[in-house]
Amino acid sequence: MDPGVDKIVSSIISEAQENANKIVSEAEKKAESIIKDGERRAAIEKEKILENARKQARMQYHQLISEAKMKARRAELEAREEVITEAFKRAEEELQKITSSKDERYIQSLKNIIKEAATEIGGGELVVHVKEDDKEKIRDLDSIAEDVKSATGKDTILELGEAIQTIGGAIVKTKDGRIEVNNTIEARLSRFEKFLRSEVAKILFD
Repeated sequence: MDPGVDKIVSSIISEAQENANKIVSEAEKKAESIIKDGERRAAIEKEKILENARKQARMQYHQLISEAKMKARRAELEAREEVITEAFKRAEEELQKITSSKDERYIQSLKNIIKEAATEIGGGELVVHVKEDDKEKIRDLDSIAEDVKSATGKDTILELGEAIQTIGGAIVKTKDGRIEVNNTIEARLSRFEKFLRSEVAKILFD
């Protein structure tokens, strides 16, 4: 080959090689930049995912704790309710025993209950209903009527009516039946149930 041509060819090859090297170098730099940018983006995305996972974990933790506390509270309330209900049941059984006996305390309570009901009505001609077994315990209705008269200032006559089904206590009505005061033990327990439950709860759990 002609030396001049050879020199030109060498120069072209050299220039081409230089351009190729330059292109490769730029490509490598660009690739490196892309990789770094990708790594940076991946790191940011990874941190976002981790932070989101942490938030989810915290939310689930608090939710589980909250649910566990609610379940524990519900179980405690149910257990308390069960104990209170059992206490009421036993109290009712005990009252039934007392009212079925000739216990003087019950007889006096029965008289007081009748007086209280008759006084609440305001006296007058009234009918007293008690259970069959209690009729003989209140034969002195006249003395109760005198107490009612003293309390209301109104002449009062008390007479026994038909027997009722009850643990104890009495229902007192006006003769025409228009006014009635239910002072049976069941009715009184029902009226005072909220207060009694609160008191029983204090005794049992405080």
